[in-house]
Amino acid sequence: MSIDAGPSVEATGTEPGGADLELADDVVRELFLLVRQVKRSAERHRPEMVVDMAGYHVLVYLNVEGPQRAGELAAAFHSDPSTVSRQVAGLVKAGLVERRADPGDGRASILAATDEGVRVIETERRRRARVIAAVLGGWSAEDRAALTGLLARFRDDYQSFEDQGERS
Repeated sequence: MSIDAGPSVEATGTEPGGADLELADDVVRELFLLVRQVKRSAERHRPEMVVDMAGYHVLVYLNVEGPQRAGELAAAFHSDPSTVSRQVAGLVKAGLVERRADPGDGRASILAATDEGVRVIETERRRRARVIAAVLGGWSAEDRAALTGLLARFRDDYQSFEDQGERS
């Protein structure tokens, strides 16, 4: 399924009109409601989770991006270093993250996900996958593929738009 929205704002040099803005408002509302629903689902499954959502995001980031200094984490999350420090302290205490000597500066430490942290990530990923599979169970294969493709396209286009703004 391919949806051609026509030329972009950058291509035409014009700002979006009334209908485009109304559609954008609808998209924002649906995204907001979806994120709220996902958060509610996570809260419902809280007893199964070893770590809170903020800590989980830090843990996943360390697993994907590799070991980081606390300051790098704070910058990546656009967060105050003290906030990240509290999140990291809880993850270290739970055995999900470990502090290692920074090979480039022995006075500093880097943070890395432990094997147990990776196990927690995989457990949560599988739980979420089961929920999404159940939600999409009644959808046709074509609709599931279309949703996946359109979400990826939207994310990529959004990132490109943001990247252009950073260059301006």
